Amino acid sequence: MTTDVRRARRWNRPLMFLVSVMAVLAVVAVVGILVDPRVLTGAPIWLKPFKFAVSFVLYGATLAWMLSLLPRRSRAVERAVVVIVAVAVVENAWIVGQAVRGQTSHFNDTTPLNTALFAAMGAAIMVLFFAHLVIGIVVLIKRIPDRVAHSAVGWGLGLSLLGMLAAVPMALPAQDPGIEGISGAHSVGVADGGAGLPVVGWSTTGGDLRIGHFVGLHALQALPILAILLSRFATRLDERTRARLVVVAGAAYGVLTVLLTWQALRGQPLLRPDGLTLVAVAALVVATVTAAGLVLARRRRPELALAA
Repeated sequence: MTTDVRRARRWNRPLMFLVSVMAVLAVVAVVGILVDPRVLTGAPIWLKPFKFAVSFVLYGATLAWMLSLLPRRSRAVERAVVVIVAVAVVENAWIVGQAVRGQTSHFNDTTPLNTALFAAMGAAIMVLFFAHLVIGIVVLIKRIPDRVAHSAVGWGLGLSLLGMLAAVPMALPAQDPGIEGISGAHSVGVADGGAGLPVVGWSTTGGDLRIGHFVGLHALQALPILAILLSRFATRLDERTRARLVVVAGAAYGVLTVLLTWQALRGQPLLRPDGLTLVAVAALVVATVTAAGLVLARRRRPELALAA
């Protein structure tokens, strides 16, 4: 797996354009947080634009790097990338515009305009979802030559789709808080804007659907990082074993995403799990450790791999 950042100049240009624009937006949002005293749903009004900008910097840079590993170009991927960049720019423009207006960007039904724009943004996200899916399918078909990288990229792309789906319950009727002009919520069992963890704002008094959403999305970075660490520091393991360890980690990561969403849907704060949640976490840990142990037990010794 290559991690030479000097190759970044040759990475997908639309995605790197997106990264540059979002990096500038992140700086602007930081300035907004410092100079604009307005607060919305319990947080500085420019915090959401900042978080979305940083998220898209990570998303765009990671996806560009992943595509640089493909053995050859794909028109389908290039078209999907253009769609993703367009949706990302439109979504962030909407979020910034609402911050300037002093309005929430999500679940806002206070006026016909806000309702229509939020609905349009939801439709745009679905378009991004399918464009991302197209990229995942192409990556699986074309196969990255490095087996460890192929596993990490495939699982990262797939689990990030799961992370996107984890956000769907936020806009379902069950999440309607019964407040006029609001059609959904991040929190379960409590109102949005209450006590939350620093920076991320995840509720500390009720469930929060953003947790599973966040964890799932960042599989895009977590799995490749694991693959890079294995390639750098587990050189005594053969490539097939390292790839299998990535598969084990990917499966565990997916279950964790579902578990965190399940915990949130039960109105339970992340840091205050009940006995049932703790049992589920313990079972996941035991299953993951057991699976990893079985993979290591079946690994090929270096001398046998050379002889083969």
